[in-house]
Amino acid sequence: MDETVTAFGESPDDPFALHHGATAALDRTGKVSGWSKRAQQLLGYRPQEVIGRAAAELLVGPDDQKWITQAALSCERMTGWFGVLPIRHRDGSRVMLGIRARCVLRAEVGCEWFLVGAPAEEVIRWETDRAVLDGLFQRSPIGFASHAPDLRVLRINRALAHVGGLPTAEAAKGHRISDFLVAADARTVEAGLKRVLETGKPMIFTEQSCRLRGEPTQERYVSVSAFRMEDSTGAVLGVAQLVEDVTARHRAQRRLALLNEASVRIGTTLDVTTTARELSEVAVPSLADCITVDLLESVARGGEPAPFALGPVLRVAIKTVVPQSERFLVPIGESIRFTPDTPQGRCLAELQPVLERDVDLFLSAPLIGTHWVERARNLGIRSLMAVPLVARGLVLGVISLSRTQQVEPFEADDLVLASEFAARAAVCIDNARRFTQQHEAALALQHRMLPSVLPGHPAVEVAHRYLSADSVTGVGGDWFDVIPLSGARVALIVGDVVGHGIHAAATMGRLRTAVQTLADLDLEPDEALTHLDDLVDRLASEQEEASAPGSPQENLIGATCLYAVYDPVTKRCTLARAGHPPPVVVTPSGTASLVDLPTGPPLGLGGLPFETAELVLAEGSTIALYTNGLIEAADQDLDETLDRLCRTLSAPHGSLQETATAVVTALLAPPLVDDTTLLIARTRALADDQVAVWQLAPEPQAAALARSLVIKQLNSWGLDEMAFTTELIATELVTNAYRYSNGPIELRLILDRTLMCEVSDGSTTAPHLRRARITDEGGRGLFLVAQLTQRWGARYTHEGKTVWTEQLLHS
Repeated sequence: MDETVTAFGESPDDPFALHHGATAALDRTGKVSGWSKRAQQLLGYRPQEVIGRAAAELLVGPDDQKWITQAALSCERMTGWFGVLPIRHRDGSRVMLGIRARCVLRAEVGCEWFLVGAPAEEVIRWETDRAVLDGLFQRSPIGFASHAPDLRVLRINRALAHVGGLPTAEAAKGHRISDFLVAADARTVEAGLKRVLETGKPMIFTEQSCRLRGEPTQERYVSVSAFRMEDSTGAVLGVAQLVEDVTARHRAQRRLALLNEASVRIGTTLDVTTTARELSEVAVPSLADCITVDLLESVARGGEPAPFALGPVLRVAIKTVVPQSERFLVPIGESIRFTPDTPQGRCLAELQPVLERDVDLFLSAPLIGTHWVERARNLGIRSLMAVPLVARGLVLGVISLSRTQQVEPFEADDLVLASEFAARAAVCIDNARRFTQQHEAALALQHRMLPSVLPGHPAVEVAHRYLSADSVTGVGGDWFDVIPLSGARVALIVGDVVGHGIHAAATMGRLRTAVQTLADLDLEPDEALTHLDDLVDRLASEQEEASAPGSPQENLIGATCLYAVYDPVTKRCTLARAGHPPPVVVTPSGTASLVDLPTGPPLGLGGLPFETAELVLAEGSTIALYTNGLIEAADQDLDETLDRLCRTLSAPHGSLQETATAVVTALLAPPLVDDTTLLIARTRALADDQVAVWQLAPEPQAAALARSLVIKQLNSWGLDEMAFTTELIATELVTNAYRYSNGPIELRLILDRTLMCEVSDGSTTAPHLRRARITDEGGRGLFLVAQLTQRWGARYTHEGKTVWTEQLLHS
């Protein structure tokens, strides 16, 4: 049998190595019989000064005799000793040495003692390193393995044995990775270890699939770091790896990635069917093997959903990874009625997602038509989720997700992810449905294109009048809007498209939709008008290209608009106009005047900027916005008409509705020559105790101060149950303001129908959500804010920006 002799280099860190340790020998009487050069260096004695002398008398001080005595007794009992002892230096000083004593038997002499010593601090450090190594194998929660150069296991610790499902760590010795992992995963791991062995370049936090051969369908991911093991001469001894089970983290990361993908891919169009298909493409195969999207029949056809009704649904989308499986499913376009005892039926009735880990109950549930149950069995469904599509409190339909190929059943986290998908898709579907309704109404030219009843708003009380010059259709090119904005503000808009009748109404519908979108972006009035100006210019170009030569169709497109934003907290009203008549303001005392507001060019001309003006309106002031059809009668002088308008608005009336009627009566007489719109708003102001404002210095303590202020204020409002969420929101917003801006920070809380939190700073950097990496220390804050609030966003001013959030008040 051949034997291989392997020489190793001593570790330079070993305090007892040849060139580090001091050696000495004692005979059986305790006299020094041997003395090394290293001993001379550490203690100062030359060999001739110590050999033959009693070690206890020469090397031990009088105060340290007891320690030497105890060590000697231990040596006699155990034929050896290891520890730290005080030794006397030749100059009389005290030197602490780590000493190993071993009994050596000699013929006719008996036991003699061989001593190896080293500075105590080196020995203690060495022992600490050994303790770390021992802890790595015995107590570390992170898996550790050492492999020979051929990648056979030399040793693993308890944590890795637990991950691998081994009874003991010793059970892995001599095995290869492929003995424990499925072949594909084993090849990946071994390829990485081979690269480390060949190149010497460490592997750091590399995530890999790690499915066990005993559980090949059980998903498992680990984070692996590896380094090459070498002795002090550079000879390669093998490779070591650290292994951490990151399956939960990997799944969470994957779910965040899917959410990000869903936000990008779902809702790219305002089409119900397209949105449903986009939802199915995001969910399969990333989350499920099969998905069906079923909408209430009224929703699928663009109508209003019936609230709290468990009616028939229409299948609008299917996606599956199982070949030929669609023949077992109800096809697209077919109507289905889920009974209350099915998962989908319970989901629609209770408006709660349903998780069926064991699908047997689903397969036995009495769907209408037993052949559907047979189709589901043929499909091989193992696990099922049913999630409602709900937007703005209305049930739109239900999505059903199933797993047929993946053995693992759906988990609670999967249900949360599916609910997020459904929530995003539901809003997009509802938006598409609403757009379809508006589009159909515009094509039909119904009078309800304009709001007939405006919702109440805490900032203003409003009244309006709309009169069309087209007596046949009753529609025209004028429009108005009252749009709630962040921070309890409100946008008041009145516009006028050139012309009237069918074409003006169609253009008006597009402009009004655009204004609502721009208002949701919280743009300044002059910026909103700039975007409208670009839109009108594009509409004119489109109509000109679409018109046939010599067509009698009116090709001219132009519009005017007045855009005002009122803030009930500051009582400021910011206005801008594009070729539109100036508004009239009536003070609470009854004084009426035209607002001195820069005119601005009409929409569609392009090239010229719009300017804003700012007014401070006392509570109870009235502001009137109108189109030129109200003041430009053919037989009346414009200045006289404006004067009559001011007098009528300032006259005492019982209500705003009566004021609006009085204005129309005083200024208009049939037949109308132009469409006319009047919008009157009476301002309100939030009470001082509804608003809390603090100025914070841009310093690291700003977030902590913000938390304290928020908790105290919510306590005074009796909203203690909202304190935890609100302080998290305020902390994130203030921290971002401190990090990314220079200058003072303003924190504002507003209590009205919702709880609003606003943080303003001087930066114009746009806040945005992003997917944080595993190693990132930050990047998740805005994602949390988005989850904790009903709405959030940012608005920009000339001085910087304000990031705002809204929370529903707890009942």
